[in-house]
Amino acid sequence: MTEHKVVSRAEWQTARDELLQREKEHTKMADELARQRRELPWVTIEKEYRFDTDDGTRTLAELFDGRSQLLFYHFMFGPSYQAGCPVNSSMADGLDGLLPHLHARDVTLLLVSQAPLARLRAYKQRMGWSLPWVSAANTGFNFDFGGSSTQEQVRSWGLDEGGLPPIVALNAAASGTDVPGYVTE
Repeated sequence: MTEHKVVSRAEWQTARDELLQREKEHTKMADELARQRRELPWVTIEKEYRFDTDDGTRTLAELFDGRSQLLFYHFMFGPSYQAGCPVNSSMADGLDGLLPHLHARDVTLLLVSQAPLARLRAYKQRMGWSLPWVSAANTGFNFDFGGSSTQEQVRSWGLDEGGLPPIVALNAAASGTDVPGYVTE
């Protein structure tokens, strides 16, 4: 059992007030970083990416599906995975219900992964999701935008698996891959 210091209500309140000030500073810093992120310049996408979708091969422009905004969620499901990342699966459970709200705000939301489309479809069906999910397996999209790394890149990091938090190995095992394969995503 974890040992905690037991104090009076007044001492606790003092400590809580100090922490609250730090939390407020953290929130202000996060808000400022978010503002700076929104102000980053845009980049022209010059490559013609083609994704495998339930409707056949589609270009990046076609994925907007007639809406003015496209939101990709990089779902960790690499070529060596047998199942989706458990953390990403939890996120997708929540995102699935947001689709009508996003569509009403002119946003198309897609999951994108490196695994082949057939494996993504099977997992999507198993999980009961309706989210559109595309495979970038035949493109450099995930690599170009920093969502995925090659096995060679991972090896070059000199990864010390023993130095990683234990959850990494657990998530890799739950995804049906090893740690190096897991961290490619």
